[in-house]
Amino acid sequence: MKTMLTRLSLATALHGATAVAQTTQAAPARSDHVAANGVNYYYDIHGKGEPLLLLHGGLGSIDLFEPGLPALAKSRRVIAVDLHGHGRTELGERPISLVDMGDDMALILGQLGVGQVDVLGYSLGGGVAFRLAVQHPAMVRRLALVSAGFAQDGFYPEMLPMQAQVGAAMAEQMKDTSMYQSYMAVAPKLQAFPRLLDRMCEDMREPYDRWVDVKKLAMPVMVAFAESDMYRPEHIVRFYQLLGGGLKDAGWQREHMSRNRLAILPDQTHYDIFLAPALVPTVLPFLDGKSAKASWAEQVRKK
Repeated sequence: MKTMLTRLSLATALHGATAVAQTTQAAPARSDHVAANGVNYYYDIHGKGEPLLLLHGGLGSIDLFEPGLPALAKSRRVIAVDLHGHGRTELGERPISLVDMGDDMALILGQLGVGQVDVLGYSLGGGVAFRLAVQHPAMVRRLALVSAGFAQDGFYPEMLPMQAQVGAAMAEQMKDTSMYQSYMAVAPKLQAFPRLLDRMCEDMREPYDRWVDVKKLAMPVMVAFAESDMYRPEHIVRFYQLLGGGLKDAGWQREHMSRNRLAILPDQTHYDIFLAPALVPTVLPFLDGKSAKASWAEQVRKK
């Protein structure tokens, strides 16, 4: 039983489910449901400014971003969506599909009157953000992917059999976990949780390698990972290289700097990076198209 519970705690967190209690967040300026390809998605909107689409990890909900949401909403109109079958969005009859959800996000943005948006996605949400950017590139101005790899072999090998074990049979054992209790607090149909686990398992079992699609990304992209992520360091570096980064020295004047960015957040894991105080200060300047870095030459000229 102990071995099973250890595997359960790991496997059910693979797409970023939180193990911390929910806290109270400020009421959104607007919240509603919007239909997209047969799924009735819940969304809420916080703040004012340039639109930012915020997508949570698997087995989680919008609430995963509670710690960083106020900082994002200070300067942004944050559009946060509960993904298919998660949070307040009902699990329909469709499979859990990144490709389908990428198209769904485009439809949601269109119905909200948003033509172009910056996107921040974590884990499963990063996969959805990636598909949105590939399938609807004109809609994505800048893309930030947090703890989201591009190929299945990017995981540590021991993670794959754990992912394959996720399923409805685990539902009963999960009743004392925060992820289960968080789901029960907001889900429209509480009895759907075992089916959600099965759908997630079906999605995670499918092999994938999206390196060709990575090369298609024309917008600026940041990839951010935890120092101790579920993805191998070699995979993280390869992702950045596919984006054109890390291929040559940046130069004394930063003349060879890639427009894309790589961030490794220290003292974090895949399962807590979304809670990291450093996450918003790391990704927001990139999403704002800003860099406050001075070159050595500029420092000398100031003296």
